[in-house]
Amino acid sequence: MDRAKERITNRKKRAFRIRKKISGTGENPRLCVSRSLRHISAQIVDDTAGKTLVQVSSISKEITKGKKGTKSDVSKMIGEVIAEKAIEKGIKKVVFDRKGYPYHGRIKALADGARSKGLEF
Repeated sequence: MDRAKERITNRKKRAFRIRKKISGTGENPRLCVSRSLRHISAQIVDDTAGKTLVQVSSISKEITKGKKGTKSDVSKMIGEVIAEKAIEKGIKKVVFDRKGYPYHGRIKALADGARSKGLEF
């Protein structure tokens, strides 16, 4: 197995281990982060009802019209926007699901942006 495939399978194993331990409820939903080389998206999910409550992506209109700076800057903007939308819907506390990605760079920027707007992890 070449190095790239091994890295992907290892991340998926980590994501599965994390997902076994955490779950989003109605009072404390799950903030799930997904990223690619170019884009990043975040959604707040209620796992008991099986519904997505809030979703923001780097492709969405509120992000693309103000898109300036690096990918980390865009990630921070996404964190701020998803926190604002969540607070509008009455969600103040979430469980953070990083999907096996290391907690640094864009993932950390998104989490910091969400915390700065009042979302509690």
